[in-house]
Amino acid sequence: MTPPAPESRLPSLTGMRFLAAALVFAVHGAAAGAFRDIGAAADYFRFFGNAGALGVSFFFVLSGFVLTWSARPADTTTGFWRRRLWKIFPNHLVTFVVALVLLALIGTTVFTKQTVVTLFLLHAWMPDSSYVEAANNVSWSLSVELLFYLSFPLLIKAVNKIRPSRLWYAAGVGALLVVLMPVIAQHLLPATPHYSFLPVSWTQIWFVYVFPVVRLLEFLLGMIMARILLTGRWINLPIVPAAALTVVAYLVPIYVDHNPLFNYAAFTIVPLALLIPAAAAADVQGRRTWVSTRPMVWLGEISFAFYLVHYLVLKFGHRAFGSQPNIFGQPSGPAWSTPVAIAFLLGCFAVSVVAAWALYAAVERPVMRRWSRPKNSRPRQDAPQPHGVPADAR
Repeated sequence: MTPPAPESRLPSLTGMRFLAAALVFAVHGAAAGAFRDIGAAADYFRFFGNAGALGVSFFFVLSGFVLTWSARPADTTTGFWRRRLWKIFPNHLVTFVVALVLLALIGTTVFTKQTVVTLFLLHAWMPDSSYVEAANNVSWSLSVELLFYLSFPLLIKAVNKIRPSRLWYAAGVGALLVVLMPVIAQHLLPATPHYSFLPVSWTQIWFVYVFPVVRLLEFLLGMIMARILLTGRWINLPIVPAAALTVVAYLVPIYVDHNPLFNYAAFTIVPLALLIPAAAAADVQGRRTWVSTRPMVWLGEISFAFYLVHYLVLKFGHRAFGSQPNIFGQPSGPAWSTPVAIAFLLGCFAVSVVAAWALYAAVERPVMRRWSRPKNSRPRQDAPQPHGVPADAR
């Protein structure tokens, strides 16, 4: 494949961001306890219980890919950090405050060491589930992304030194390391006490799923895949087979007995590493995809905000109807018949989209326009446009 121009727009990746965020919504909907029928709840969780892990892994690989794709020799480290921090912190601060207010309204103590650590996005480094579950639970991934952003100026120098002829070997090593992480956790970390209903400990889950250093491997793999496409080494795999391979990899663990630690990234890392450059290559070659349509691109633009608001909508929207234990014995809202439960989840999804649009329009977009660059700087002529390369991933 001929090396593409690095300023080429990649709207398909923008649209795919929303699909990944929707997968995270699906798993939180599965655990919300809205289903009165225990069998229906179990079936829902069986098929969507790993959806969030797939969505998060997609975001981490995508972050490495798009940051490498859009990197320019003229970029400075401080300028890069400035853009990234202004991108994630305003939305985080707004949803953090909203979460604390809502928790205070239901009588929960909000000023704790966990919330302080969460405020500064350091909670993913703590091997204690109470930190991940503090305030707005989903913000732990921003703690991971913060490591990505801080280390990117150094990592891009190292990745750029890999010879084009060796990039696929480097990608293979990266994918293999991701697969080995649950093996390491399984054999070197304590498996008890078990976390919730899973036959593994929180320490093992934290190491594989939350620990920023381990998740950095997926980010690095995304960087390498971007270099493969940029240097003309891509194998021209179409997006449809790549997507089909991802679906198959997602479905396999549903029907095959395995250690659940492999659900978080190991099963799907190779398909995701192929899917993202396949979608990017389609855009570079001018092939229209359904995820590059204007509605999908718009949804992709608000996907970061959607990711941050959806858990609060689900949790407190459900609680507003009352409180009783869900199928996991945790406090939750009432359980309904299957059609009503599905309607509730769809309603929360719609509310989350509206709330995400409001957060994007009132906070994220104006902040990025006003403060992401120094006052005297001019936009780069080759910078990706709003409907182009995704600025980041969540």
